[in-house]
Amino acid sequence: MRRLAFRMLRHRPGSAVATLLALVAGAMILTAMGVLVESGVRYVPPAGRYAAADIIVARPDVTVSSRDLDGSPQTSTIALPEGGTVPVSLAERIRTLPSVDRVVVDVTVPVFVAGGFVEGHGWESAGLSPYTLQQGNPPGSDDEIVADARLGLTPGSTVDVVVGGDPLRFRVSGVATGPAPAVFLTDARASALSPRPGAIAVFGTPSLAAVAKLAGPDLRVYAGEDRGRALRSADGAARDLLILAGASFGGYVVLLVVFVVAGTVGLSVRHRRRELALLRAIAATPGQARRLLVAEAAWVSAGAAVLGIPAGLLAARWVHGSLVSRGFVPASFPMSPGLVAAGAVALLTVVSAVLAALLAGRRITRVRPTEALGEAAVEPARGGRARLVSGVVVLAGAATSSSFTVAASGQTALAAATGMLYLFTAAVALLAPWINTFAARVWSHVFRTAPGRLAVANLRANARGSAAVVTALVLAVGFGGSVWFVQDNLERGTVSQSAAGLRADRALVAPGGLPASAADEVRRLPGVRAATGLSHTNVLVTLMGELDTAPAQVVDPAGLAGTVDLHVTEGRLDALAADTMAVSSMRAGTHGWHAGSRAEIRLGDGTPVTLTVAAVYDRGLGFGDFTLSRATVAGHTAAATDEAILVRTDPGVSGAPAPASADVDAALARIAARYPGGRVTAASELTARVGNDLAVSAWLNRLLIGVMVGYAALAAANVMVMAALSRRRELALLRLVGVTRRQAARMVRAEQVGLLGTALLLGVAIAAVTLIAVVKALTGSLLPYVPPLGWALVLGGTAVLALVTTIVPIGRLLRAPLMENIGQRE
Repeated sequence: MRRLAFRMLRHRPGSAVATLLALVAGAMILTAMGVLVESGVRYVPPAGRYAAADIIVARPDVTVSSRDLDGSPQTSTIALPEGGTVPVSLAERIRTLPSVDRVVVDVTVPVFVAGGFVEGHGWESAGLSPYTLQQGNPPGSDDEIVADARLGLTPGSTVDVVVGGDPLRFRVSGVATGPAPAVFLTDARASALSPRPGAIAVFGTPSLAAVAKLAGPDLRVYAGEDRGRALRSADGAARDLLILAGASFGGYVVLLVVFVVAGTVGLSVRHRRRELALLRAIAATPGQARRLLVAEAAWVSAGAAVLGIPAGLLAARWVHGSLVSRGFVPASFPMSPGLVAAGAVALLTVVSAVLAALLAGRRITRVRPTEALGEAAVEPARGGRARLVSGVVVLAGAATSSSFTVAASGQTALAAATGMLYLFTAAVALLAPWINTFAARVWSHVFRTAPGRLAVANLRANARGSAAVVTALVLAVGFGGSVWFVQDNLERGTVSQSAAGLRADRALVAPGGLPASAADEVRRLPGVRAATGLSHTNVLVTLMGELDTAPAQVVDPAGLAGTVDLHVTEGRLDALAADTMAVSSMRAGTHGWHAGSRAEIRLGDGTPVTLTVAAVYDRGLGFGDFTLSRATVAGHTAAATDEAILVRTDPGVSGAPAPASADVDAALARIAARYPGGRVTAASELTARVGNDLAVSAWLNRLLIGVMVGYAALAAANVMVMAALSRRRELALLRLVGVTRRQAARMVRAEQVGLLGTALLLGVAIAAVTLIAVVKALTGSLLPYVPPLGWALVLGGTAVLALVTTIVPIGRLLRAPLMENIGQRE
């Protein structure tokens, strides 16, 4: 059978090439996604500045336990956005263990020096790496530091730094070299500046079990190669990003690839009904026919793996370079060679093609030899009962999901929208024969000419055969018209909410941060109506037993209503205090919170708190899901500073270039000058910065979504070319009975208009429902934004794709000699 399969592939290049193309593209995409995931999973962070220590006790993540819907226990672990802390008292208890030589409490202080942030530590922590003192002496007093040689400082010089938003001046007592740029203060000064010890380093050979017992369940104990996991680094963030992006989008791509491969292989097998029937008629057993199909699929899929996997490895390198150039991944992050990903993709490619061939050929291989040719002569216009029942069930599920998605809000609606998209597409694929039959009846009232009537007859007779064409077109329109435009609505909603919600007309910013006292000083200036310190963090919330990270803005409640309009719908924003919070309507809808509700969340360092919901607001995209008081997060963030101070001046000051306006600007400029890099800017610049940051972060989403949409479009083109080339014999027969070439071409165009119109109607409907559900969850509006050019690209591109991939091959067939095509099937 293997030799026969290989010979048949040689004599049927059309379907083989089409199947090969679909598999190669799928293998390439899956390999690239797999390399990203494998690189993240296999990454082991180096010990870095903990290289000299034997054991590290830290809290880089948090784990919560819950029960699944069936009552089974489950756990969820997530990295702490602000880094966790360890109790200082634990160091004293560890010192009492046998075989402990030394214990160092490592304190990290964010220090802004030489135009950027570096880590500051106590001098005792210098021995963890170790850092080597090249010149000078250790810090002998609280106004001295040891600087890394890469900062360009020399012993005896003075340097201005910013710590906690406060400008400080230190004398450089020495210069050291180590694994990363850092500065070292006296241990007492470091502890005073940041009372948040991030780790405890242990020197010696104590029992790991004994250390873990003292540490308790909330802390992690690392030794050997695992010591680097205690560090917060850009490489660690890149690892999480690659795993998340590759796994989430890779899962969708797997479903899409399997869906496309099944349709392509199935169409190829259906076009060979006569050939398979002939084999059955000359005594080939069903098992032999199935082995033939399996062998052909195996040959093609193996060739696709050989071509697609190397292309995927190259694509992964290009994606890595793009991620590095845009700042998503550090250049130092190692990419895996992708051997595991390549093996998994090769297996998936072969298995999906083989299973698709078996499923597509199951009907023709089950009939008796005497019935085989009769079965092949005329294909049933509709599918079987099992297909109909399955399609109705899936359609009912999609309808139920759509009503639930539109009625829901928040993250629940976002999660349900993607599932709804797949359910509707699957329903169309299952019910396509009946959809095509109904569409043919509708089009019969439109196409009145002779070619039009022939087209309607073909649509009705080939309702089952054209199911793959309609499904591919619906897939392309559904993905292109919904998933892609979600990002446009997200960016538009974020920028518009940020712009509409800013009442401030000026902002005071400094790259090293601003102390809390600066906002109070600005508030006292003549001509200033309100001033609010602003910074950002992340909090952790539990949703359906899983931990989720949510953005939060940290504000000084004094004067908040004067600088920001969050569009409060419940409660009062002036009730914001240390034990309360304000939440977005999307987040409130997800968790069922209302004004006055008691809500349990975790701050960025993992500290659990129970807060009262003081207000619910609509502008969560522009200002974050949570708004917290500065007092709530005090001591729980890595940098206790304001990123900006929003300033709203009196109307007479901000309305015209009057002397009062110049006085306010001059006073703000004098305050800004006290902080390195400080400046006064228009508040609208903050909105522009939000838009720019969102555009950069959206690049990865657009890339991955574009791959999915592009693959769906490729699948549609592939299927339509296959369907067109399979009509050699049909067109030749029509020509022999007197149909002119022009009439045949008009008939084919009418058919394509019918199929295209049906697919566009279904695809646009599915895309609209999905997009409306997502936009409602994001913004509360039932009217999504779609750029006019976007509509033109989706609808026009699909129309051009459908017509070109059909009319061009059909035109080639019509120009060929009749007797050359009459004896051929494809």
